[in-house]
Amino acid sequence: MTETLARISARRPWLTIALWVVVVLVALVLVDRLLGSATTTEPRLTGNVESNRAEDLLEERLRGPKPVLEVVVVQSDTLTVDDPAFRERVEGLFAELVALGPEVVTAAQHYYQGSDAPFAIQPPESLVSADRRTTILPLILTGDLGEATDNVHHILDVVEEANAEGGFLVHTGGEASVALETTEIGEEDLRQGESIGILIALVVLLVLFGAVVAALLPLGLAVVSIVIALGLVALIGQAMELVFSVTLMVTMIGLAVGIDYSLLVVSRFKEELSGGLNKREAAVKAGATAGRTVLFSGVTVVIALVGLVIVPASFFQSIGIGAILVVLVALASTLTLLPAVLALLGTRVNFLSLPFLNRAKATSGAGETSRQSFWDWSTRVVTRFPVISIVLVAAPLIALAAFYFQINTGVNTGLNGIDTFPDDAQTKQVFTILEEAFPIGLASPADIVIDGDIGDPQVRAAIDDLRNAIAGDPRFPIPLTETVNQAGDLAWLEVIIPGEPSGEMALDAVSVLRDEYIPAAFEGVPAEVYVGGTSAFSEDLFDVAERYTPIVFAFVLGFSFIALMLVFRSIVIPIKAVIMNLISVGAAYGLMVLVFQKGVATDFLGFQHMDAIDVWIPLFLFSVLFGLSMDYHVFLLSRIRERYDQTGENAEAVAYGLRETAGLITGAALIMVVVFGAFASGQGIINQQMGFGLAVAILLDATLVRCVLVPASMEVLGKGNWYLPSWLNWLPSVRVEVSDDSSAAT
Repeated sequence: MTETLARISARRPWLTIALWVVVVLVALVLVDRLLGSATTTEPRLTGNVESNRAEDLLEERLRGPKPVLEVVVVQSDTLTVDDPAFRERVEGLFAELVALGPEVVTAAQHYYQGSDAPFAIQPPESLVSADRRTTILPLILTGDLGEATDNVHHILDVVEEANAEGGFLVHTGGEASVALETTEIGEEDLRQGESIGILIALVVLLVLFGAVVAALLPLGLAVVSIVIALGLVALIGQAMELVFSVTLMVTMIGLAVGIDYSLLVVSRFKEELSGGLNKREAAVKAGATAGRTVLFSGVTVVIALVGLVIVPASFFQSIGIGAILVVLVALASTLTLLPAVLALLGTRVNFLSLPFLNRAKATSGAGETSRQSFWDWSTRVVTRFPVISIVLVAAPLIALAAFYFQINTGVNTGLNGIDTFPDDAQTKQVFTILEEAFPIGLASPADIVIDGDIGDPQVRAAIDDLRNAIAGDPRFPIPLTETVNQAGDLAWLEVIIPGEPSGEMALDAVSVLRDEYIPAAFEGVPAEVYVGGTSAFSEDLFDVAERYTPIVFAFVLGFSFIALMLVFRSIVIPIKAVIMNLISVGAAYGLMVLVFQKGVATDFLGFQHMDAIDVWIPLFLFSVLFGLSMDYHVFLLSRIRERYDQTGENAEAVAYGLRETAGLITGAALIMVVVFGAFASGQGIINQQMGFGLAVAILLDATLVRCVLVPASMEVLGKGNWYLPSWLNWLPSVRVEVSDDSSAAT
């Protein structure tokens, strides 16, 4: 199939390029018109989880859509709320906020209104700090979170003008401003990752190819893949909500695999040109050989990423869909657009050669000889002392992987939240002020929803018992409020939980409500009780991640085993591959624990030190890395198997395969490390953890694992590497690499 696609594209290059240009233009229009409405900052869990059920009942039968709360903080170093100047500033600021109109602010409250406030969003006494130098103005913003996020900049403008007047410190924080700032930080990290990643990737490609045109081709294909994938995201986002991180995922994975896949094909094209083929034949041969490797690699990555899509959480599904889309587009462009461009360029692929990089390659071939000599030497050392090589490399990797068992994905300490924002972030400053000045800090309500006949004596007694239990617990310092709908069949108890909404204190409080107080009060009572709210959502997210982790692991491991068994007709090769992939992924997990949780070299690397690795990252890393590592594993082992079939000599086949592929594997891996490392340089802790984890795992996998553990283990096992039980001989043979003397169509 890859030969056919390459042949058609190379035969009609201008038509192929024109079709891709049209697709890119359409994608640009879709991105411009629809991408903004396709993404959200509000993650959701799909399915009938408890927090979803509570929210749905409140929306359907009581309050309507969840109100969006924003808090404006006014603080003075010298005055208290009892001073007339303080009151004048607060009332003036309040008037400006209300003047924004019902299109922005639905309800508002300030301390000086007392109990006569038309909208009692919070008890008046809770609006002033203990030292009386700080007060808060709670606001209910109009619309859902998306609409509120679009409008919160009006409030930020008012706050900025108030700060410019001096005398008081004014900040705003809440769901809408957090969502806005989260998006801004993500966009800034995206721009930085793109600029740094593309620049360094270009340098690496120039070193590998020694020519500007050849180096620009993989970058161009990656950009095309990203643009089209974002257009598809914009379309899909009209049918289902995608979390805004999908754009970061498309860009990061698109740069990595787009460059990686193109690198393999361009390298093979240059090799075929130097071997005497004309430009069209070379493009077809590159598509028929390297294209098959690219196709197999891309399909394995996609299937591994399907493991993320099956998790019933919009965040997992969004990043999975984004990554899958960009890999599929990168495959399509590499197998069709690239052969067309190469068929037009021919030897001009070496245009704008850089003599200082190309001299050793182009004149005496000394550069290639030295590289081959290095890999020959390293292979001889590894295969001569295979057991020692395995111990020296595997022992430290396994030691690193052991730290995985200390990983904390937030189950005990909560999600990484606002406290992980940069220090100059508006919302983090509000979070810090509220933590210091108010007993309950950044309080978040837990919504206890009771579905039943609220007038029933049993239900009424149970509610009173629950109220008394909560009132006697210091974890709930603010008296709860109760609201009953007009039909009398739904009650809403709003319980204020102190601290960061997704932090340890809040999660512990939700667990107490769900596991102790509610079961004790409502045992045998004819009513259903659900706990919702931000903190309850976080706890449900942890439960979903824990429940689906073994499912995703089994899916990805099982697929990897079957795919490798079909390709190499061996059960030993896939068993080793699974073990080695687990070692490299485990070592990456261990390094993340050491750096982010334990703070090892955190300052040196410029990362934040946090108590938890975000709950979604281990699953994401596992799926992506297993897919990507299959690329290198198949690329190396297919060359070894090809040579083994020709000679029957295991040691010579290992040396040949490593010599022929190790340089390209290392170069391709370096591109991925550069791209992922660039995104790890951002401000957001999530981007730092994700980029660092991917970069170190790819680096370890493509160097120590592929170039030491694989050849050493193959030397130890000898012909046993290719063992397939006789009862499995019926399995089809699926070869990836096509030997030079065989037909590309076989």
